[in-house]
Amino acid sequence: MHEEVKHPCVQHKLALIRDKDTGYKKFRELATEITMFLCYEALKNVKVKAVTVETPLAETECHKIAEEMVVVPILRAGVGMLEGILDLVPTARVGMVGMYRDAKTKAPVAYYEKLPEQTRNGLCIVIDPMLATGGSTAATVQLLKEAGAATVVVVCIVTCPEGLAAMEERHPDVAIYTASIDDHLDERKYIVPGLGDAGDRLFGTR
Repeated sequence: MHEEVKHPCVQHKLALIRDKDTGYKKFRELATEITMFLCYEALKNVKVKAVTVETPLAETECHKIAEEMVVVPILRAGVGMLEGILDLVPTARVGMVGMYRDAKTKAPVAYYEKLPEQTRNGLCIVIDPMLATGGSTAATVQLLKEAGAATVVVVCIVTCPEGLAAMEERHPDVAIYTASIDDHLDERKYIVPGLGDAGDRLFGTR
């Protein structure tokens, strides 16, 4: 299952973050803002519990989140989305997963993994600006499932049909939220029109 978030504010910010003339400072700010909008949608069905709150006038029944949440950025570009979701859900735990592509097999290999205990039976939100081939995302989701994650959601800024198909084949139970389903992957496996290299644009590197 995937959802393309078409809210006008998301699409406006997407236009700005795509622009090749947008510098790394503004790119980071936009990534944070877009992530907040996407996660607002991605977390709409999170479990809540009833609580009693005393306002200045009376007691009233309210609701608070009742589910352990673990945010898992895929290094390095996923870190650029972390602030956005933590601004929305500051009590979420954070895990980290680093992936590289094996030169011979082209398969993703985890080179770093640090997950909190709450990963088991919690709601895990995988964040990465680009879901391109789907290899790293699918491998990260598999890692989380093996760690005991009950539910996994993926949030990305842009994706493409190839990446969605790969995720649907390997993890049909995982919901994906994105600001755009772009046209295709080019010969270098970059999303077109995409954002360029999200890591470089986030951190001012080449």
